[in-house]
Amino acid sequence: MNKYELALVVSAKVEDDVRNATVEKAKEYIARFGGTVTEVEDWGKKKLAYEVQKMKEGFYYFIQFDADSNAPAQIEQEVRIMDNVIRFLCVRKDEA
Repeated sequence: MNKYELALVVSAKVEDDVRNATVEKAKEYIARFGGTVTEVEDWGKKKLAYEVQKMKEGFYYFIQFDADSNAPAQIEQEVRIMDNVIRFLCVRKDEA
């Protein structure tokens, strides 16, 4: 099992419950593809470096999880088509 981090930027235009449901759905995708969520960091609303889909702000979430090496590609495939996610990135964390 490798350690990964999924960074999500969720639209600031949606309500709190919709935003929380979006993060929960991402966690469900991780579980579906054999991953185990170890931590979820909520960084709150931040200004984006550049405008994305006419939005200047977004809510940042960082989800740490353990999974096999084929899971991140499958998770990214599902997260890519989620409505309220404006940006995402899944990276492997070093064993340092």
